[in-house]
Amino acid sequence: MSVLAITGATGFVGSAVLAAALDAGHQVRALTRRDQPEMAGLAWVPGDLADTAALAKLVAGAHAVIHVAGLTNTPDPAEFEVANVTGTANVIAAMASCGARRLVFVSSLASRMPALSAYGASKARAETLVEASGLDWTIIRPPAVYGPRDIDMLDLFRAAKWGVVPLPPGGATSIIHAADLSALLVALTGNAAPTKKQIYEPDDGREGGWSHKELAQAIGQAVGKRSVFAPHLPRAVLEAAAAADRLLRGDRAKLTADRVGYMCHPNWVSRSDRRVPPGIWQPQIAGPEGLKATAEWYKREGWV
Repeated sequence: MSVLAITGATGFVGSAVLAAALDAGHQVRALTRRDQPEMAGLAWVPGDLADTAALAKLVAGAHAVIHVAGLTNTPDPAEFEVANVTGTANVIAAMASCGARRLVFVSSLASRMPALSAYGASKARAETLVEASGLDWTIIRPPAVYGPRDIDMLDLFRAAKWGVVPLPPGGATSIIHAADLSALLVALTGNAAPTKKQIYEPDDGREGGWSHKELAQAIGQAVGKRSVFAPHLPRAVLEAAAAADRLLRGDRAKLTADRVGYMCHPNWVSRSDRRVPPGIWQPQIAGPEGLKATAEWYKREGWV
């Protein structure tokens, strides 16, 4: 039976990948920095992306490695380099030393425009390392990922409950449910030739993505609002809001100056020429359906 190695399995996306891998019948090894509950078919490997011995134990004999772990938000942009670039280099080195060949790397649409944010720049550099690794790699650039347990889009649902969803300057984005993304990542661990040495940009199947206004209204409907007030905020206002968020929430601030640079770009739509071959994977969860289910989960858990 195949063994899949997963980094980042305790995070939002990674935990969905872990569940999908176990549901598909794989034996799984997963990296963790803290004690975790035991699960059938799962072996936790204590350590982090800086622990070379732990990474070697994680990937040795693995049929494939799904590298999810990474830093998406921090008040200190220098931390992106350590987590996303050096961490990826360490995974690649461990695979090379142990003879593991198949790598599925979770990047970001932000890597398309590295000049806009330190986060995007770090993901672009990590992609370069993966492409030069000599491994049988596939790179996935997800758009905005949402679903139960997600905290990044949570504030939008909370705002929509009050009938107001503040937006960045006009533009469009794609989205994908975490369950769809995790199913894709697990599917890519196979040996299908069309997926090797390819970069894919998956989404929820909505051609052209969602305008910011459309997404705001869809989130509003998901929380039971017929319509919401969704003003576009100028960059200067977002920068001021980021400074205020840092004062209020410190290192836990969600809106950072780095994120403002990313948010103000008008086009984060997944490109059709980077679509995953339909014989490998197709999205199953349409935006309205997924947003409503996510809102219902938030309500049950008391998050909104």
